[in-house]
Amino acid sequence: MNKFVLFSSILTLTILLSFSVDSAFAHPHSGNILINNHTHEPQTEVIPINSMIGLEKSTVFFHAPQGNTLPWGFVEGKVANHVEGYPVIIQIFKNNYAVHFAQTDIGEDGVYEYKFRVLNSDKNQTTKIFEGDYSVKIFKVVYLNQENLI
Repeated sequence: MNKFVLFSSILTLTILLSFSVDSAFAHPHSGNILINNHTHEPQTEVIPINSMIGLEKSTVFFHAPQGNTLPWGFVEGKVANHVEGYPVIIQIFKNNYAVHFAQTDIGEDGVYEYKFRVLNSDKNQTTKIFEGDYSVKIFKVVYLNQENLI
């Protein structure tokens, strides 16, 4: 029952935080790409849930170019201090409006990956699902002080 209450609290907090969209962007890959003549760095903050765990919120940037021909996009990462049993929650926004929500599990090694369609092809007709600039918010439940764990 405690996990249910905690997960409900995290979900509620995630939904509430989604209404406070940052204007900072970053790229979900290594290397820098200029967007509007400047680069973007990831922004991460940790919101304590209790004295042991917190909700880590990272904001990254995703760009689907107009001439894109690849059908898939993905969000991936590694969490060194994740709390077992809690998925990664991913929210994608365009112009501060939510356009996609997902969750994915974290492996035992702390790695997570979520793939999503960017293009859809059906009967020789291609539909662009994502095009342009997006902010991606990634929420993870993490231990606040990993060195205190036994």
